[in-house]
Amino acid sequence: MTGTDWAGWQRSWDRQQEWYMPDREERFRVMLDMVEALVGPKPRVLDLACGTGSITSRLLQRFPDASSTGVDLDPALLAIAEGSFAGDERVTFVTADLKDPAWAASLPYDTYDAVLTATALHWLHSGPLEALYGQLAGLVREGGVLMNADHMIDESTPRINAAERAQRHARMDREKAAGVLDWADWWALAAADPVLAGPTARRFEIYGEHADGDMPSARWHADALRSAGFGEARAVWASPSDTLLLAVK
Repeated sequence: MTGTDWAGWQRSWDRQQEWYMPDREERFRVMLDMVEALVGPKPRVLDLACGTGSITSRLLQRFPDASSTGVDLDPALLAIAEGSFAGDERVTFVTADLKDPAWAASLPYDTYDAVLTATALHWLHSGPLEALYGQLAGLVREGGVLMNADHMIDESTPRINAAERAQRHARMDREKAAGVLDWADWWALAAADPVLAGPTARRFEIYGEHADGDMPSARWHADALRSAGFGEARAVWASPSDTLLLAVK
């Protein structure tokens, strides 16, 4: 993998994700603000469903004394993450399936100051997500935090939801016509890359095409987190379609 432009792949992933979420950096900023406010500037972080390490990258830029354990199952995104952070002793990556009840046995630590995740857990249906929240409650230390930034849809507001979706997709259509890469385009590039072709093929063997699980409301997430053992849980940032949900142990 010598000579691969990992930083270029990171930038490419960021641009593709920002097509879907133009406020992506704002949610990361608020996430790290709340990490600092509640657990300080030297946190031990579990970057859950870490992908290319987007959260870890921003975490370490802001908090050089932090450490991060990135967990994911996607071999292509993990290849980019591992290439990007090669030699950084603050970072460890673990390959694990969050649907496996024993996934946490692979972690290097028993507890974390913060569990952070973004735009990933909507792949899980509500039942497995509730089970995962229960496991995470056991990994977060007392006083520690869990933050999940993801698509959270309030089904009680269908007209608002429809208007927001129409406006968002109109913007996306304009940007796509101007040449922005979407999810399928980005994966086509990865599949054509000599280094990422193999991991990308394995990734589609694992996941198939992109398929969402459930996207329950922020209230559902807060209730599920409190039921799992967190003392407090509420939204600390929101867009019309997405929410950053913060829970404190």
